[in-house]
Amino acid sequence: MQIGVSATLPAQNLHVFQARRGSFKCRQPSPLNPLTRPNPSSQKPASSAELTRQHLSNLEKLLQTKTLTQPEPVVNGSTDNKGRGLLEGLNLSRIWPETRAAEEMSPRHLNRLKRLLSKTMEYSPRNNLGSRWREYHGCNDWSGLLDPLDENLRREVVRYGEFVQAAYHGFHSNPAMSTDKAPLPRHVALPDRSYKVTKSLYATSSIGLPEWVDDVAPNLGWMTQRSSWIGFVAVCDDKREIQRMGRRDVVIALRGTATCMEWAENLRAQLVPISESDDPTQKVECGFLSLHKTRGAHVPSLAESVVEEVKRLMEAYKGESLSITITGHSLGAALSLLVADEISSCASQVPPIAVFSFGGPKVGNKGFVNRLNQKNVKVLRVVNGQDLITRVPGVFVGEGPKQQQEKHENNGFKRVLHKIDDNNPWAYSHVGTELRVDTKMSPYLKPDADVACCHDLEAYLHLVDGYLSSNCPFRSNAKRSLVKLVHDQRSNMKQLYTHRALTLNLERDRLRVPIPSCLPSPSS
Repeated sequence: MQIGVSATLPAQNLHVFQARRGSFKCRQPSPLNPLTRPNPSSQKPASSAELTRQHLSNLEKLLQTKTLTQPEPVVNGSTDNKGRGLLEGLNLSRIWPETRAAEEMSPRHLNRLKRLLSKTMEYSPRNNLGSRWREYHGCNDWSGLLDPLDENLRREVVRYGEFVQAAYHGFHSNPAMSTDKAPLPRHVALPDRSYKVTKSLYATSSIGLPEWVDDVAPNLGWMTQRSSWIGFVAVCDDKREIQRMGRRDVVIALRGTATCMEWAENLRAQLVPISESDDPTQKVECGFLSLHKTRGAHVPSLAESVVEEVKRLMEAYKGESLSITITGHSLGAALSLLVADEISSCASQVPPIAVFSFGGPKVGNKGFVNRLNQKNVKVLRVVNGQDLITRVPGVFVGEGPKQQQEKHENNGFKRVLHKIDDNNPWAYSHVGTELRVDTKMSPYLKPDADVACCHDLEAYLHLVDGYLSSNCPFRSNAKRSLVKLVHDQRSNMKQLYTHRALTLNLERDRLRVPIPSCLPSPSS
């Protein structure tokens, strides 16, 4: 049934409505309205069913979009917008807060995420450190460089972390060692081609499994060996890089725990005196000292190897400006402090020594801290606030945020805590200056990431690359690749990125091209 105009309007007003309707013209006819298109072949009005079908057809054509697998052609640097849907023009983040939160935690554009998930090498600009190299090496305990984090220091910290990644890769590529003969020289793929490896380093446990264990389980292999390759010494031999850095740099990189014997040494957490010290109050953890000082059947101790190589390099580059940088993760971070203590007194004029550690546990007591300070060893500890390894060994006396310590001091507990620390054999203390990052601040990692993720070295480098300041914990222009993080910590990544990685065929690429063990330093 059709309802005419006369049925809906009073008769006396009909001439007014018709006059106005006749004067009204649509300047831009809607593409959805089929009546705006002339039909010369027929003057008959279309039925309601035909009008409905034509409306739907036009609407479908207007809202049609192309898939990501068929990108729009680029003309003169811009893309054609015909394929965009109407919803893309809406700012949904103003309507639904949940959408805004998802937008804030995700890259703004798909191209940005593609780049973060790509394996394309993207080296950062290497600024000339020149006369400031001592400052970046810690002569002033990195004062004024940590909050906000200086872009040059960020790059140096990440670069030294990648040397530790190379140590991990060098061990896992060939973990077994022969018990009958000395090991052959080992090739290490360095992340920085301006350095060359000059010495392989080995750590030996003073404890071992009973002989019957090998008879019962002969396939345990390298997990039960006492001596293992743990790192390397490398020296910069590129003239342009030496000029950029302002000195020739010697790097000592040490990996973290990887064998059963090393785990066993980690559990020997009692404090013991340092044999070379005249002060009996200077103590370090028994297990760490064992791995540092014990000789192997065919390899010298870690302490002997490092001292011998440092002396050789000092003599080889005598008269040049040198620096010694020791870097390590987890167990390697603990051994870095012992190595620094060892080489700081191996000669009369030792070059400046700095330690860049990642996720390191406590190594000694306050006496050991004072010992390193007296030797002018500079230590920058990169600590993840969610990493439990950085809180052990020992008891938590005197540990905690500054607010908590100030509360204790205000309540009169300061002298009590110091008394307990001085007489407690488990009173460990951290060394050096702290750069604190936090897993919860990453827009890519889950805030409740597990212990393994919070201690993972790649997660550390990801957080350092993103860290800007205490007021802005993660910068929006962080550029470190997410490939290795997604591959190693997929269960700890937010689903938005794991799903997007699958959309971008990351799995297929990973099967075709092996993921590099050391990713390039981020752009600043």
